[in-house]
Amino acid sequence: MTSSSTPADSSAHQDQPHGQATPAPEEAIELMGLLFGTLFSSALRAVAVHRVADHLAEGPLPVDELARRSEVHAPSLRRVLRLLASRGVFRETEPGVFELTPMAGALREVPGSLRDGVLFGTGELMARSFAALDETVRTGRPGFEIAYGTPVFAYLADHPEAQQSFDKGMSAFSGPVDDIVAAAYPFPDSGTVVDVAGGRGGLLRAVLRRHPGLTGVLFDQEQTVAGHLLDDKELADRRRVESGDFFQAVPEGGDLYILKNILHDWDDEQSLRILANVRAVIPSSGRLLVVDTVMPEGNDPDLSKVVDIIMLSVVTGLERTEDEFSSLFQRAGFTLTRIIETGAFPAVIEAVPV
Repeated sequence: MTSSSTPADSSAHQDQPHGQATPAPEEAIELMGLLFGTLFSSALRAVAVHRVADHLAEGPLPVDELARRSEVHAPSLRRVLRLLASRGVFRETEPGVFELTPMAGALREVPGSLRDGVLFGTGELMARSFAALDETVRTGRPGFEIAYGTPVFAYLADHPEAQQSFDKGMSAFSGPVDDIVAAAYPFPDSGTVVDVAGGRGGLLRAVLRRHPGLTGVLFDQEQTVAGHLLDDKELADRRRVESGDFFQAVPEGGDLYILKNILHDWDDEQSLRILANVRAVIPSSGRLLVVDTVMPEGNDPDLSKVVDIIMLSVVTGLERTEDEFSSLFQRAGFTLTRIIETGAFPAVIEAVPV
């Protein structure tokens, strides 16, 4: 019921079974917006594919000129940009003239952009996974397995191009927060940091640059670490790169172990296997840092709830609440000591061995 409803309106709603009242017009419109919300993803993909944001780097352009530079159909481009501008991605400064906004600037093909993340997140692998959500809800199987007949990481191992797209997409999503995480946590002045499944090493690079007394070990699959980012001369004698499977073992000799965006990929059983391998090598004085989202309780909107459905659709993992992290750590031989909010999407969750 809205504030403008009359008593008659109110009683009419109350006469219907609970949960079956005819929605008010504004509620129906909001539901329609949710129904077709995927069109925003499609629009983001269209402008990312055609590098539209790059052509606006020097300032606003009329849509005809922007379309010419992007080699696309001008009337269609205007309609797509108009949709995105309604959410703050691009701005129409006057009829038919568009400019970048901070969000649109994140779509440029420059270091630290989200373009690769948009391309991966709206690509066929993810689209087919999401399309199977109704079957996922019925069976509990990830949509990816339903669509492709195999778990996502097994598929990626057999499809190098898909693995490369995945790695680039994950780097795009997580890269912008590496410096933020490195600054948010009080890393020690000396010792060895082991980044388990650290991808191409973006976070480890940020940590080592800020703390010249630290050494680091990047550990991930061979095809992933082959493109690592740790070739800087200043880091050459302070880093080591190793490949392997964290379900089998993780490198020894670390004082601090990092798991960034890893545990949310796996259910509790598999997460415990990973944590057990860390627990087997971490010293009694060591620390474990899990860089991950901490899902809040309640009904308020939160990006972690969106990411949770991505995990449901693609892998066997999930986003966890503070209590769920605490319980998981206890089962693995750790105690949660503190959670440091970074001001960005993930938090730094610290645990120590017991």
